[in-house]
Amino acid sequence: MILEKTEIQDLVVVQPAVFEDERGYFFEAYNKEKLSNQGVAITFVQDNQSFSKKGTLRGLHYQNPPYAQTKLIRVLDGEIIDVAVDLRKDSPTYGKSFSILLSSENKKQLLVPQGFAHGFSVLSATATVMYKCDNYYNKESEGGIRFDDPTLNIDWGMDAKDAILSDKDLILPSFENCNSQF
Repeated sequence: MILEKTEIQDLVVVQPAVFEDERGYFFEAYNKEKLSNQGVAITFVQDNQSFSKKGTLRGLHYQNPPYAQTKLIRVLDGEIIDVAVDLRKDSPTYGKSFSILLSSENKKQLLVPQGFAHGFSVLSATATVMYKCDNYYNKESEGGIRFDDPTLNIDWGMDAKDAILSDKDLILPSFENCNSQF
């Protein structure tokens, strides 16, 4: 496993070692010991999986303390633009976003630490996304930010008017008015 640092502290791209031959491929999607040996000591307690159609946009979501979550996101099938926004008020990159193309082809993963909002848009016909969490979901602790907030200026790889959103995501507040407690 290779960990690639991003321009935002603690936000890491995970590139697994992929072994391919005439039968197909094999890789370790998660290895606690290997990550720990590279300074990422996390105990995951929950796996989530979603299936979405092209144009679906999920996010931007986060959980406030004490239910904040670190997430390890990967795509089982399809292609997404995955986005993380730094909500840590004491961070030099507060309010900055990071985007990456995650796909079943490139097998990259994004490790999003606590203190970030997260979302993704589906570029392929469909996408199956799986992510590990280091804390359990708690409805009272959830928060979010509008995907099209002009101060964040995120490129989701599609026209915003074509995004397929949940009713919940349609009414999320702006970045400036979100209830982040980080």
